[in-house]
Amino acid sequence: MADVLSVGLNLEAFAQAIGAIQALRSSVSRVFDCLKDGMRNKETLEGREKAFIAHFQDHLHSVNRDLNELERLSNLVGKPSENSPLSIIVDSNFLQAYKWSNKLQYHAGLASGLLNQQSLKRSANQMGVSAKRRPKAQPTTLVLPPQYVDDVISRIDRMFPEMSIHLSRPNGTSAMLLVTLGKVLKVIVVMRSLFIDRTIVKGYNENVYTEDGKLDIWSKSNYQVFQKVTDHATTALLHYQLPQMPDVVVRSFMTWLRSYIKLFQAPCQRCGKFLQDGLPPTWRDFRTLEAFHDTCRQ
Repeated sequence: MADVLSVGLNLEAFAQAIGAIQALRSSVSRVFDCLKDGMRNKETLEGREKAFIAHFQDHLHSVNRDLNELERLSNLVGKPSENSPLSIIVDSNFLQAYKWSNKLQYHAGLASGLLNQQSLKRSANQMGVSAKRRPKAQPTTLVLPPQYVDDVISRIDRMFPEMSIHLSRPNGTSAMLLVTLGKVLKVIVVMRSLFIDRTIVKGYNENVYTEDGKLDIWSKSNYQVFQKVTDHATTALLHYQLPQMPDVVVRSFMTWLRSYIKLFQAPCQRCGKFLQDGLPPTWRDFRTLEAFHDTCRQ
């Protein structure tokens, strides 16, 4: 019993977390099996397309559910002691789950783009035939309850000890975040529900408020290095696109943003220099999070 307690783990939650990892891997496998099998078992093309999209969306929802369950259990497991042999097992399993999550996000983004292209192609081909019979589709936006948005941001805030996130709603239900990353920089994040609309990066000692005490979402940084990081953050928002799972997008963006904790300490992975034209490496790779100068990343 003493050995179990000395490990520092909730073993019941640990066992459930291992099962959640296996469930997540099974869900991911079903997603790839669905993509591999394609459209089958329907007589008409329209029927095959509808069935394929419905099954694909169901599998994505299952992955999202299993991922959230794994995240919940990981908070209950506890932290193993450094001398515990279980720490190696925990690190190995969660690293594997993280790699699966990254792989799923990448391929799901590609699949979403392909499905959207097919939808646009069908609409263009059928416009002359059925435009009069079909009602015009109205653009829709996924609106999530403010409490759900608060919970997602709170979980992300707990993930990164060196990053603090302050959430406010000065204009109603839309959230605005003030993200402070160590003593390196501050980021103003303007959100629409759980979708990020705009980011402004400033230095840690720069003023981020207007004269009336509100977050200044229009003024850019006085320093060129943070202007560069703002441009890269805008590019990152275009890269991390997964409309079906906006919480994964926000978590991925914050993980990428956290890599700037060593903005002035990490050398360029290509040229090995800390400064180029008076600037540190301001670009962070979207997958590996490695640092590059803007001209070295090509």
